[in-house]
Amino acid sequence: MTKWWMAVAVAAAAACRDQGRTTPLIEGDRDPTAPRGDEPPVPIDPTPPFEYPAAIAAQRLGGAVLLRLFVDTAGRVVPESTSVQESSGVPALDTAAIQGAPRLRYAPALRDGLPVATVFLQLITFRTQRRGGLP
Repeated sequence: MTKWWMAVAVAAAAACRDQGRTTPLIEGDRDPTAPRGDEPPVPIDPTPPFEYPAAIAAQRLGGAVLLRLFVDTAGRVVPESTSVQESSGVPALDTAAIQGAPRLRYAPALRDGLPVATVFLQLITFRTQRRGGLP
């Protein structure tokens, strides 16, 4: 499978691994067990649940999809609330992002140290691997 990257909207980058799976490396990533005050949701997925559509990868097309997500007080994405805020311009990538979003997991947003449900934006970036193995 083609390698792909996932980037988090608030300054994140991901590293690629073969077979279309990744282990995210998020800049500024923090220990989810550390005390938190007022914070947005924190991603805790060890492996992002997005699949690069094979037909799109074969065409070496990439793009970024900005999703609007609603996360409950337990950090679960409410699937019915997921929508595309900004399209990648490639409908199959938009669909792949929407389909994977319900499997994302977060430490919930906090207000005054207490979990709260919230709406936020999540950027999902799909990139094919360049020749020579460099992303």
